[in-house]
Formats: sequence, structure tokens, C-alpha cells
Amino acid sequence: MLRDISAQSFFMGFLAAFVGTASSFAVVLQGLTAVGATSFEAASGLLALSVAMGVCAIVLSLKTRMPISIAWSTPGAALLATSGAVEGGFPVAVGAFIICAVLIIICGIWKPLGKAVAAIPGPLANAMLAGVLLGLCLAPIKAVAFNPLFGLPIVIAWLVVGRFNRILAVPAALAAFVLVLVFGVTFPDGAIDQLNLSLVPPVEFVMPKFTIAGLVGIALPLFIVTMASQNIPGTAVLRAHDYDTPPGPLFTMTGIFSLLSAPFGGHAVNLAAITAAMCAGEDAHPDPKRRYWAAIFAGGFYVLFGLLAGVITSLVSLAPSILIEAVAGLALIGAFSGSAVAAFRDEGSREAAAVTFLVTAAGLTFYGISGAFWGLLAGILIYALTHLKHRTASRR
Repeated sequence: MLRDISAQSFFMGFLAAFVGTASSFAVVLQGLTAVGATSFEAASGLLALSVAMGVCAIVLSLKTRMPISIAWSTPGAALLATSGAVEGGFPVAVGAFIICAVLIIICGIWKPLGKAVAAIPGPLANAMLAGVLLGLCLAPIKAVAFNPLFGLPIVIAWLVVGRFNRILAVPAALAAFVLVLVFGVTFPDGAIDQLNLSLVPPVEFVMPKFTIAGLVGIALPLFIVTMASQNIPGTAVLRAHDYDTPPGPLFTMTGIFSLLSAPFGGHAVNLAAITAAMCAGEDAHPDPKRRYWAAIFAGGFYVLFGLLAGVITSLVSLAPSILIEAVAGLALIGAFSGSAVAAFRDEGSREAAAVTFLVTAAGLTFYGISGAFWGLLAGILIYALTHLKHRTASRR
């Protein structure tokens, strides 16, 4: 196995971990904070997720000799960001994370559940995701309106670098955010000392609470978007690169590591898609049988980056929240456009997708249950009625 190590796989592993972390950690912090996590709990969650996805990638890649890339659930974090705090606070959210992890494990073991998730109409799942992402994707515009001197450099960096290299566009926006933070934001007294203290890796155990609102409002939508937007596309990326492996055991393993990270604030880890393409492509190594080391190195760097979660969270907390929301929104524009196109492509389900999108994007909460669930429920109802009408008409 050691003979399969190469400089190419090392570099690609580092690049995949850097892009995966830099492009979406803002979304994770925003999501955990939105459902009631303190700054320290959010940092603990970021650390738990980084370690979980890093170790999971190493274990799966070593076991299968395939470049199995793991990531945190970015769409899931975006869902949390729009869900808002639930009654009972962050412990209820942690309880929902645990339920979601158990469902992912069952999905890998018990095929009927996997088939049930796959049976959810694709346009509706994509419409729900687009509705979830819309609010965050508007954040860059709000940041410019909040303070053009702060917001414009972030957006301009993303635009300019993205014209040359789309992969580095969000890291460039993040670099601009850091520059704005250093040169534009006035730090409060003692802020630098606080950064030094945050070098210690943050670990916070949260005793979970289980409620119906947490189950329906967070756990089920989180499970659906993680499976539909991450795990299933992740298997497709592997197959596109001629790595054919049964998806069930992969789902189960990501569910187990999600379960391990949940009590420490991690919402979910899953098969990666974008970074999977990086580790499974020719740039990782000309020989497909040696590319698994790229995913192993990426896993190691994820763990290393996770140990800096305290510093990252403390640094982000010094800036106006709208600026880190802007970075998160820029990171999700591609996902929003892709899900929106997929949602409205099919004319037969377009009305149901529109209802799902609008109800979800409205962000209304009923009985403590987030709008993502109600949006999907409303869309399924319209979808069923539309197809029932077509069937009745065809019989006549």
C-alpha cells in the first residue's frame, strides 16, 4: 500500500481538504448557530465533523482501495441556517442530529428505506433544497447593502477568481473576508488574547433531547437533503469514474460517524461529490488503482483543519455576521442554481415544485416545525393531485 503513495495524491488530497473546508465551513457555523449553538458549541461541532469525515474517509478508502471522499452535509447546514432555533434549544437539535444519523444507518442496511427516499420525486427534493438555499444566497447582496466597503471586496474576489478557476472562487472570497476583517473591522479589547486561548481544540458534549418538533422539523428534512443531495450524487460520482461499490455499506459507515459526531454538535457527514471528483480524477494519479491515497490524505488534512476550529470560530465571531453569511451564500450559489434547474425542468411536476420552493423559501414555522418539511409536504400533495388528475383524464 505504501508503494501507491505519490506526490500527486498528496497534493490533490490537500487541495480537496482545503477546498472542502474553506468553501463551506461558514455554512456549517451559520447553521449550527442558527439552531441555538453557542460559539463554543459551534466550534465543537465543526471539530467533530472535521474529525468524523476525515477518519471516515481514511477507513473507507483503506478498506475499499477506492478514493471514497467524505464531507459534511453542506445542504443540511444550509437547512439548519433557515430553520431557526427550535423549542428546547440546541440539545433538541442534537437529538435531531442523532435521529438523522440513525436513519442514514438504517437506509444503508434496510433497502426499503433507501427505496422510499429514492421514491421522493426528484423535482420536489431539488425544489426544497433550492428554497432552503435561497435565503443564504441573498446574503452577499445584503452584505453589500450593509456596508459596500466590507461586502464588495468579498463579492469582487469571488467574481474575478471564479472567471479563471471556479474551484478557487470561494477560497478567494474567504481570503477577502479575512482581509476585510483584519484591515476594516475594529477589534474589541482582548480579542487577540481570546484568539490565543482558542488554540486549544474545542470539545463540548451536549446532552440530547428528543422532541416531535425536532424529529419532524430538523431530523427528517436533514435526512432527506443529506441523502438526496449528497449521498446519492456521491455514489454517482464514484460510478462515473468507474469505481463500482455497493452504496449500502458506504451509507451505513457515514451514518455511524454522523452518530459519533452528533453529541459534540456535528449535524451529519456523507459521501462527497465535488471533492470526490477531485480525488477520483486523473489529477490525483494516472493509475485509478492508486488514487485512493488522495482521499486518505484529504481525510488527514480534514482532521488537522478541524483542530483549528476554535481559532476559526473565534476569528469569524469578530466580524459582522452578515459578512460570513455572504461567504456562505457565495459558496452555495452553484448548488442553488443546480437544484433550481433540476426542480423546474420537468413540466409535469413544475407546479408542485413551485409550491415546494415557495413554501420552503418562506421559512414559515408551524407547531415548531420548519418550513422545509411543510414545503415538501405541500409539494407532494400537489404532485399527487396532479398525477391523479392526469390518470383520471387518460382513463376517459
